Amino acid sequence: MEKLLSYPISVVYYFCFGLCLVIFHPIQWICFNVFGYQAHKKSVDYLNFFLVRCTNILGTTYTFRNREVIPENAPIIFVANHQSLYDIVGIIWFLRKFHAKFVSKKELGKGIPSVSYNLRHGGSILIDRKDPKQAIPLIKGLSEYIETNNRSAVIFPEGTRSKTGKPKEFALSGIKILCKYAPSAYVVPISINNSWKMVKFGVFPMGLGNKLEFIIHKPIAVKDFAFEEIASKTEETIVKSIK
Repeated sequence: MEKLLSYPISVVYYFCFGLCLVIFHPIQWICFNVFGYQAHKKSVDYLNFFLVRCTNILGTTYTFRNREVIPENAPIIFVANHQSLYDIVGIIWFLRKFHAKFVSKKELGKGIPSVSYNLRHGGSILIDRKDPKQAIPLIKGLSEYIETNNRSAVIFPEGTRSKTGKPKEFALSGIKILCKYAPSAYVVPISINNSWKMVKFGVFPMGLGNKLEFIIHKPIAVKDFAFEEIASKTEETIVKSIK
C-alpha cells in the first residue's frame, strides 16, 4: 500500500527537489563569484533547507540528538555511517554552523545541478575510489584546511551507502590522514538511522513517513589518543547505535 501511494507523491517530490537544484545553481554561481565564500556558504545552507522541506512532502522528519556536545571554535572530523544522500542533506542544514566539507567520490563532481558545483567550489574534495594514492594529498589538504579555519570534515568510512541499514566494514585510511594533519581536531562519531528507508524501493518511488535520526556521540580529542584507539572507539560507538 505504501509503495502504491508513494508513486504520485514521489512525482511531486522529485519535481520540487529538481526545481530547487535548478534554481539554486545560478544563485550559487553568483554568490561564489561575486560575493565570495560566506555568501556561497549561505546559498548552500538554504538550498539544503529547501531540500529538507522537499522531503517533508514524503512525510520525512529529522531528529538530531546531542548537538550541544559538538565543540565550537575547533576543527571537527565528523565520522558517520552512510545510508543515503539524505544523510548529506541533513548534515549540511542541521550542522550548518560547523561549515561541513565532504570527502566525496569524483563522480558527483559533474552533471548534478547545484550539488556538483558546491562539491567543486565549496571546500569539499572529490576522490577517485579506484586510485587511493590520488586521495592522500586531497585529504591532507582538507585536514590542513579545517585545522587552519576551525571548520569540519565529514567522512563516511564505509565508502558506499548501506542499502539495508546494516553497516559495512569501516575503511580507516581517510580518517587517519584527517587526524594526522588536523592534530587539534575532535573526532565526532554520528550514528544515522532510517535514512536507507527513503530509497528502500530504489530511486522511484520514495519511501514514505520515515523518521531519520542522527545521534551525535561524545567527541574524541585527536591529541589525547593513539589513532588505533580513536578508530576502534569511533567505529564501535557508531555501530552500537545503529538500529
